[in-house]
Amino acid sequence: MNKPNTAVKPIIEDQLTLAKSAASGEKTARQEVNRITQPLIDYQTNRYCKRFCSENQYLYRCTLKPPLGSLRKDVAWCEWGNASYAWMLNDLSNEKRLLKYQGINGASLFDYFYQIANSLPFYERWKDWRFGRRVHVPTYIKVISPDASKVFLGLRSGENISMLAQKLNRSMIEIEDLVQNIICLLTEKKRLHLLNPPSTVSMTESSSDTEDDLQSRQLELASYDESIESQEDKQRLKLAWSRLEPAEQFVLESLLIEEQDAEDVLAALIKLKISIKKGVSPEETNRQQLYYFRRKSLERLTVYMND
Repeated sequence: MNKPNTAVKPIIEDQLTLAKSAASGEKTARQEVNRITQPLIDYQTNRYCKRFCSENQYLYRCTLKPPLGSLRKDVAWCEWGNASYAWMLNDLSNEKRLLKYQGINGASLFDYFYQIANSLPFYERWKDWRFGRRVHVPTYIKVISPDASKVFLGLRSGENISMLAQKLNRSMIEIEDLVQNIICLLTEKKRLHLLNPPSTVSMTESSSDTEDDLQSRQLELASYDESIESQEDKQRLKLAWSRLEPAEQFVLESLLIEEQDAEDVLAALIKLKISIKKGVSPEETNRQQLYYFRRKSLERLTVYMND
């Protein structure tokens, strides 16, 4: 039987001391915490900004490294990159967050921050901040019915079906059918979590903790048991992704990550004046060309990952 690694305990104790010192505002400790979080924040800011950049890259100068889109110097700097960095730093290492760190399962501070930064609640909190607490309603939900967006938002905020029916002046049966369609579609696309509003949970257990509370807490519980191979795969994907052209990244994110409809993506290409085929204007681009471009972009991404 393997003996526990007694060398881990002093390291975790040092990390706990660091977290408490940083929470109290001690300058050197704060600087060290900032250093620990920086690679995580750099990576997530780059991901999130690119995912929701839209036409910003053509209207402003990007602050990402490397920058996205136009390198023109006659336009103002985009503020979202720096603002996202500041938001993430505060969310990951504010006083309350630091004081919740317990070194569970031998997790270091980096492990603790890593689990939070890669959790769904963190992503949802960032989107709420980025869009002024407005919730993005997926296109595939909007097309179900003129009232589908309102029902989706009502479900997410916890409204009961009878109240939704009254507000929308629809019958209970109609709203129940609409709710069923929304839930089935989200389940099919593995996006049912979109109906759960983001929440910040305590990581300090007490006798009043319910089983549901403990289960939800696992979303941000740092155990850091991800394999080295998985970490390396993510790093290879990150590097391969950075080698794609902006148009390739835009199409792959829109069709595969955001699961937008092809017609919406084609409309966005026209609005942003992005051509995906030499000699063919965005207005002349069709679904077949878009899907072909997506396939070729995926092939190129695979090649880059295997380089």
